[in-house]
Amino acid sequence: MTDYGAEGLLDGLDGDARAARERLLHDLHADGVTVDELRTAVADDTLFLLPAERRIGGTERYSLNEVAQLSGLDPEFLADLRRTAGLPVEDDDAPTMTEVDLDSARTTKVFADAGIPRADMLEVVRILGRGLSQAAEAMRRLTLALVFDPQADEHELATRYANTAEALEPLTAPMLGQLLRLHLRHAVRTELLYVAEQQSGGLSGAREVAVCFADLVGFTRVGEEVAPDELGAIAEHLETMAASTVTSPVRLVKTIGDAVMLVSPDVDALVDAALRLVDLADAEEASGFPQLRAGIAFGPALPRAGDWYGRPVNLASRLTNIARPGSVLCAQDAKAAAGGDWRWSYAGERRVRGVKDPVKVQRVRRPESSPDDE
Repeated sequence: MTDYGAEGLLDGLDGDARAARERLLHDLHADGVTVDELRTAVADDTLFLLPAERRIGGTERYSLNEVAQLSGLDPEFLADLRRTAGLPVEDDDAPTMTEVDLDSARTTKVFADAGIPRADMLEVVRILGRGLSQAAEAMRRLTLALVFDPQADEHELATRYANTAEALEPLTAPMLGQLLRLHLRHAVRTELLYVAEQQSGGLSGAREVAVCFADLVGFTRVGEEVAPDELGAIAEHLETMAASTVTSPVRLVKTIGDAVMLVSPDVDALVDAALRLVDLADAEEASGFPQLRAGIAFGPALPRAGDWYGRPVNLASRLTNIARPGSVLCAQDAKAAAGGDWRWSYAGERRVRGVKDPVKVQRVRRPESSPDDE
């Protein structure tokens, strides 16, 4: 029997805490965890997470080369996929991969056989990896908060956490799949309406509205520097800020991670709301809140199920992506529809993805803004 005390795995513990740690170490070791792995977990203060990791992740039994061979993927491409997803890549022949890794590789092979280029698959994996790593961390914290009891010993806490994680884990794949299907449906609908608009020159049932997107500058970079719960708090604060700022006829349509979408039949009201949002974010910059940037377009758009579709929606989103931090960019048609006493400055013609011809862009400011704001 392993002497865990001699291995340095019980240092600083005595009484009930020492006995609970020893029970946990014994259970894990009996389940196949090596003493070296136990030592690493103790040093990282993550020992209580190991039972859940073993139940959810499975047993490490395959090397990268073996997974590549069994799935039919090229080993180099498989390694690139894992790095892009933010997952570790160990020695090619080290048994560090599980049945989940093998299933994932086999799914990727199906997409590859369907003719999807490698570069496109890497792009999708990069986006999914970034978002899912944050979701996984948030779910880990939520599960721990659900089972945490300050009176529970280490062995009991680890067992509770593993049982809860094991019970909830089968629900995560359907939940993520359902959410992805909803977003795919939205994307397909947007594309179909765009094609219909291009072919017919308009959309049946469309209304003339101004559309604005405002997003947090550098949100992806911030996500690499702060914990997921802090990142979530930033996004929630943006939503709260937008909800408290907009007044009729401007309406907050939705939030999309680091961005909010606003619509209004009145361009001037929307310009005012966008500028107020940008100013509020600037005022909180000293406390670490990111700056905002916004894009506004005007034209016929189609309301469907609480959302909006059409050229001004796509154009406002694209303008937001090219706006400078702390600025509001407007398409020329938005300026033409505005009647307020705003200060406009021509920002040139821009090539915008998804729009055939160059778009004339204007930056808008309040009339009292100083020359330093140019």
